[in-house]
This record gives sequence, C-alpha cells and structure tokens, in this order.
Amino acid sequence: MGRLPDGRIRQVESQAVTQGTNAPGATRAHQRFVWSHLIEPYLYLTPALVLISLVMLIPLVVGVSYSFQSMMLLKPGQAEWVGLENYVALWSDKKFWISLENTLVWTFGSLFFQFTLGLGLALLLNTRFPLKRLFQAIVFLPWAVPTFLTALTWAWLFNPVIGPLPHWLAAIGLLSEPFNILGDPTLAIWGPIAANIWFGVPFFAITLLAALQSIPSELYEAAEIDGATAWQSFTKITLPFLAPMIAITVMLRTIWIANFADLIFIMTGGGPANSTQILSTYIFTTAFKKLDFGYASTLAVALLFLLFVYAVMLLALRRRFVRL
Repeated sequence: MGRLPDGRIRQVESQAVTQGTNAPGATRAHQRFVWSHLIEPYLYLTPALVLISLVMLIPLVVGVSYSFQSMMLLKPGQAEWVGLENYVALWSDKKFWISLENTLVWTFGSLFFQFTLGLGLALLLNTRFPLKRLFQAIVFLPWAVPTFLTALTWAWLFNPVIGPLPHWLAAIGLLSEPFNILGDPTLAIWGPIAANIWFGVPFFAITLLAALQSIPSELYEAAEIDGATAWQSFTKITLPFLAPMIAITVMLRTIWIANFADLIFIMTGGGPANSTQILSTYIFTTAFKKLDFGYASTLAVALLFLLFVYAVMLLALRRRFVRL
C-alpha cells in the first residue's frame, strides 16, 4: 500500500478533528466545561457579591455623590449639586487641618506603642513559664472589654479627684501637680491614646503570637548550633518570618485607629478647643450635630483617600522587602 502525500495526511487529520469536535460526546464535554468553569462558580459567588454591593459598594457610591451636593438632613428635598464647592471649602477649613494633624498624632502614637508592646507580649507568650495560660487570659482581657466601658474607665482614672493617675504622674515628676490632663489642650490627646494603647495591644499580641508559633523550631536550633546570639536569631529569623504579618496587621490597625472615634468622643468629645478632634469625630459631629451630610461626606472622602494612599504605599514596601 502506497504512502499518502503530506498534504493529503494534513487534510485527513483536519477532517478527523472536525468530526471529533462535532461528535455528541465532545459537545456534552464542552457544555460541562462551560458550566463548571464559567457559570457555576459565579452562581455560588452571587449571594456574596450582592451582599457586598448592598452593604459596601452602593453606600460608598452614594456617600461619594453626597460630597458633591449641598445636603442638609432637615432639608432632604432641597439638596442641590454644588460640584467641587465642598472640596474648596475643605481646603480652607482650619478645623480640618487641625483634625488631620490630630489624626496623625492619634493614629501613629497609638500604633507605635500598640505594636511595640504587642510584639513584646507575643515573644513572651511564645516561651514557657508558670501560669502562662492565666497570664495569657489577662493579656487578652482588654480586647473583650466594650469600648464605651474602656473610655469611661480611663476618663475616671485621669480625674484628679477620684482617679489615681494624675497623682502618680505628679509623684514621679511628670506633672507639676495633679490635674486632669483631659482638660489641658496641650496634653489632652494623650489621654485617649493611653486608653487606645491598653485596648489595642492584645490585637498585635494575638496575631503576632500566631505567626511566631508557625516558625519552624529547627531554624532556631540550627542558628544556636552556628553560634548565633539571641539578637541575631531575632533579626535574621523572627523578623523576616513576621514581616508579612506585620505589614498586614499594621495596615489594618492603622485604618481602624484612624476611623476609631469612640474613645475620643466619650472621653473628650473632641475638646478642649479641638485639641483632640480627629477626622472621624469631625465627620460625626458634622453629620449628626450640624446635620450637614454633604460636607461630612467630603470629609469622609478625604479620609478615605488618605488611607487608600497609605495602604498602597505600605503594600508596595511589603512587596519590595519580600523580593529582597
């Protein structure tokens, strides 16, 4: 039997492929593929996507649209489109810049001590010592206390009449005499920061402890055999393994603290003289005391933009250090 030319062979192969794809079995396989890979997964995701849209995306779009309108709560039918007028007013609003400065002090002052103390507690809880479980429960207790109760407790502690803190601070020389620092414009912001540090340390302790327990113990044993000191083990093993968790927790906690108005609103109400007014409390008072939802939305958009830029920068730094 003679051999077919190359052109004829390619023609026969193409006809076979065409017939195979037109076969009923191939059609059913193609339909199953389309259903299982292109349709079915999105059907499972539909409830979550609808819920996220209703709870997050739609309110976000509506809130951003409010920032371009003049909208008073008592006059909902008289809302009008003002364009960038609210943003122009924001740029010249001295109270906004004071609140922004206070927000930076409040956020990074709280974050620094929360992270430092939380990391120290996580390292301590990662070791073995007597009554470890009891100490661990005590450390995590502040995270379980309601924010309202935390604020009232710390406001009481700073009261010079019934609270001990002003007397202790005066005794060690930090204060000239016992007085309520929550009423001093130069020191008032540190009262809510102290309460926030106490409240937020367990968050870093819990998350960093979980990350520490996932580090293989063999790495520390090998480092000890090679003669590495405790500091070298910490900087060369512990910190590199903790870096991804640190980046995520710092980013999340920064966003939470910047939006966390409860402690300040209960302890000082933003006073005295706006010395503890942060952007989140300014948004709240503008919306629910002045009833100006248009300008409050403008403030919220500004805070959203700043936090978005911060998150992008932090994630970019994380990727860079991971590559290194």
